[in-house]
Amino acid sequence: MNRLAGVTSPYLLQHADNPVDWWPWGPEAFEEARRRNVPVLLSVGYAACHWCHVMAHESFEDEATAGFLNERFVAVKVDREERPDVDAVYMEAVQAATGQGGWPMTVFLTPGKEPFYFGTYFPPEPRHGMPSFRQVLEGVDKAWTGRRDEVAAVAGRIGRDLAERASVYAVGSGVAELPGEGELHGAVVELTRSFDERRGGFGGAPKFPPSMVLEFLLRHHARTGSEAALQMVERTCEAMARGGIYDQLGGGFARYAVDATWTVPHFEKMLYDNALLLRVYLHLWRATGEERARRVALETADFLLRELRTPEGGFASALDADSLDAASGKNAEGAYYAWTPEQLEQVLGAADAALAVELFDVTGTFEHGSSVLQLLKDPEDEGTYREIRAKLFEARAGRPAPARDDKVVAAWNGLAIAALAEAGALLERPDLVEAAERAADLLIAVHLTAEGRLLRTSRDGRAGANAGVLEDYADTAEGFLALYAVTGESSWLQLAGELLDLVLLHFTDEASGALYDTADDAEQLIRRPQDPTDNATPSGWTAAAGALLTYAAYTGSARHRTAAERALGIVSTLGTRAPRFTGWGLAVAEALLDGPREVAVVGPADDPDRAALHLAALRSTAPGAAVAVGEPGDTEVPLLADRPLLDGRPAAYVCRHFACERPTADAAELAARLRGR
Repeated sequence: MNRLAGVTSPYLLQHADNPVDWWPWGPEAFEEARRRNVPVLLSVGYAACHWCHVMAHESFEDEATAGFLNERFVAVKVDREERPDVDAVYMEAVQAATGQGGWPMTVFLTPGKEPFYFGTYFPPEPRHGMPSFRQVLEGVDKAWTGRRDEVAAVAGRIGRDLAERASVYAVGSGVAELPGEGELHGAVVELTRSFDERRGGFGGAPKFPPSMVLEFLLRHHARTGSEAALQMVERTCEAMARGGIYDQLGGGFARYAVDATWTVPHFEKMLYDNALLLRVYLHLWRATGEERARRVALETADFLLRELRTPEGGFASALDADSLDAASGKNAEGAYYAWTPEQLEQVLGAADAALAVELFDVTGTFEHGSSVLQLLKDPEDEGTYREIRAKLFEARAGRPAPARDDKVVAAWNGLAIAALAEAGALLERPDLVEAAERAADLLIAVHLTAEGRLLRTSRDGRAGANAGVLEDYADTAEGFLALYAVTGESSWLQLAGELLDLVLLHFTDEASGALYDTADDAEQLIRRPQDPTDNATPSGWTAAAGALLTYAAYTGSARHRTAAERALGIVSTLGTRAPRFTGWGLAVAEALLDGPREVAVVGPADDPDRAALHLAALRSTAPGAAVAVGEPGDTEVPLLADRPLLDGRPAAYVCRHFACERPTADAAELAARLRGR
C-alpha cells in the first residue's frame, strides 16, 4: 500500500495498491520533490471517470512504468471532486496550452507547483498521434535533467499568463451595470442561434444537459411570457426524457450523451446533474402542468433516494460508468444498462419482448448488438408498459451494479437538498422533504466546524480535511433557504445567513464585488481560482449571488442585496456573449428584475387554509420568489413581522422590497397575483 491508504476519497483509495508511490496533495509531497530535486507528476481524476480507470490499469498498475516514475518523479494523485481549486487552476493551464482538457488530467510541475508540461490521457503505446505515457515520462525527465533553464522559462511564462487571466474577472466587475431587459433578451436570442430545434439542447456532440440554461429560460418565460424560451425548454426536456441519457427503467440521468441525439450516454450518473435536472423538470411541470415532466421529476427523486443516499443520510457523489459484463467477465462501460433483444425475451417472453423492442428501440444502438433504452413513442397501454418496466428493472437489479463513489460533497448535497425539499412540497411527497432535512442535518453535524466553516467532503460520517470552496457555501445556503421556504423552520434561514456572512467575509473582493472560488485564508496555489461561468454545476460566483439575493428578500438586508447586485455585474459582461455558460447568473438576474417577489403567509400551523396559501405560493413561477410561512406575530423572520391575519383568517402578503399589496385569504387569488408580470 502507498500513501493513499488512509485517505477518505474513494478515487484515491482506488490507487492505494498501485505500485506507483503516490502522495496525496500537500506540502510534504512538494518538499520531497525539492529534497530529491525532481519534478512532480500531478494526476487528477475522479472515481466515476472511465478513462481514469483505463490509464490506471494500463500504466499505473504496470510495474515497469511505476518503477521509472518512482525513480524520477514525485507522483501526486488528486480527486478533483475533493480539490476543485487544484483542478481548476491546472485545468486552465492545460486548456490554454493544448486547446482542450479532460480527465485524467496529467500535469508536470516544478517543486514550486509551477506547471510546465500538460496532457490528459496517455496510452501505454504510441497511438493516434499521441505519445505513450512512458515516452512522455522519459521526455520530461530528459528536459528536467538536461534543459532546466528552458523548463524554468516555460513555467514562469505559464505562471504569468495565468495571473493575467485571473485579473480579467477582478477588474471592472464592481462597476459593470446590472443586467437588464436588453441583456436578458439578448441572451435568449443568442441561445436560439445554437439551439437544436430537431433534437433539443444546444450545439452538437457531445451533448450535456443544459440545466442552468433551462432554469434561466423557464424564469424568463415566467417573467416575460416568451414562448421561444419555453419551447426551448420543452423540446430539450422531452428529448432528454425520451433519450438514452435518461434511465428508462430506474430514473435518473447520465452525465452526457456522446452523440447529438441524446441516444448513447457516458453512463456515469452524477449527483449534481440529477439534483439540477430534478429541479428543472419540477419547475417545467409547475409552469405547464405537463405530466411527463412530473413523472421524470418524481422518478429522479426516487433514484436519488434509492441509489445515492448514504446510511448517514447524505447523498453519494456518483455511480460509475463501468460495471462487470457477465458475458466477457470484464468491466465494460454501460454493461449494467444495455440490452439485446434476446435478453429482453429471456425476461419478458416473446410477445412482451417484441413490444419492448419497439417501445425502447432495441436495435443495436450501443455496442455488440446491444442497445441503450429510449422511449421513442408513448405507450398505448400504460399498464403493460409499467409491468414491462418493472420486470426489466427487477431483472437488471440482478446484474453486477456499477461502483458508487460514496463521498458526500457539501455543494452537491446542497443542490439535492433544494431539489428534494421543493419536490416534496410541490408534489406532496413529505418523504422527500424528510430526506432533504436529513441530508442537511448531516452537513451541519459533520461538515460544519466549530468555527462555522464548511468542510467540502465526508465519507462514512467522517469529515475530510479539505476546506469548503465558494460553491459549497453558496449551494449549501441555497439548500437551507429552500428548506426554510418549505418547512417554515427559521433555523434554516439563520444557518443560511451565517454561511453567506462567511462568503462576504472570506470570498468577496471588497473593491470590486468580485467573488473568488477559495477563501482568503485557504491554501495558496499558483493563483487564486476565480470563475463566474457555469460548468457542470452553477458557478460558485453566481450561486452565491442567488443565495444572497434570496436571503435579502427574507430579511431586508441591504448589505446582502448590494453584494448580490455587485456580483451580478459580471452577467452583463458575459450573458449575451456566452449565455450557455452563464445560465445560473442569468436566472438570478431574472429574479432580480422581478423583485424578487416576497410572499409572507401567516396563520395557525394546523390551519388547512394556511397550507393552501403556502402551497399556492410555492407553486408560483415568479422568478426566485422568497416564500415565508409562520404564525401571526412571528418576529424571528423580518418578512413575517407585522403581518396580521385577515379578518381572523390565514393571509398571504405579496411584496417587493418589503412594500406589500393588500393581503388575501384566497389561494386562487394569490396564485393569480403571482402570475402577474
